[in-house]
Amino acid sequence: MDSVYQLSFTVDDLHVDRFGRLKGASILYFVQEAAGRHWRHIEGETSQNCPLYWVIIRHRVQVTRLPGKGEQVFLETWPMPTTRVAYPRSVVAYDEKGEELFRSISLWVLMDPKTRAMVLPGKSGITVPGILRGNELPSPQSLAPAALGDRVERIVRFTDLDVNGHMNNGRYLDWLADLLPGSFHRDHVIRDMTLGYLAEALETDALLQQWQLDENGRLRLEITRPAGEKNNRIFSADVQYGPDFL
Repeated sequence: MDSVYQLSFTVDDLHVDRFGRLKGASILYFVQEAAGRHWRHIEGETSQNCPLYWVIIRHRVQVTRLPGKGEQVFLETWPMPTTRVAYPRSVVAYDEKGEELFRSISLWVLMDPKTRAMVLPGKSGITVPGILRGNELPSPQSLAPAALGDRVERIVRFTDLDVNGHMNNGRYLDWLADLLPGSFHRDHVIRDMTLGYLAEALETDALLQQWQLDENGRLRLEITRPAGEKNNRIFSADVQYGPDFL
């Protein structure tokens, strides 16, 4: 297999926010698409007609600069050594001058579409040889629950879903962005984010968003189901915003 896979995207209208900068959700889309294309590229060497599907359980992204509409983004992605639980993957994105835009590390797991349960690498039959190049971000740690002051409810709708029937991981970033006004986004961009996907959110689920933005631009978000329901904790995020100097 080709350990390092390269591809490029053009940032278009669908990828940018009101101010023409790459959205947080679009970063996740690029990372997902890179992983998916690499997997399809090597699929014949690892597994044919795999009945399982891939999901991300944790994600860390570090941003140097957010590209704007019309820019070309060049990505390199590679699988890291598999752990007992997950398949880590690294991505680094560059602009046309070869300067770094962002980098990420994501932890992927395989799920059984019938039981909706995770299948450990040792039992999946899927082998993905991983490498370390020395420039990977540290593996993202789980985020502890936090008591947060602001609260708002939101219902999962049809357009929030992906082909696996649950809320798409990028939509959580859209929900997060909607918590803050346009005046904040005009002057601030995401610099670092750690995300935890803890349980599936399905259509019509009524979810509670508890969040808090501190004076240093750090936003913490917890998305949960009503207390007492199974798999109560859905999503957790720790996002550092900073001024947009560019």
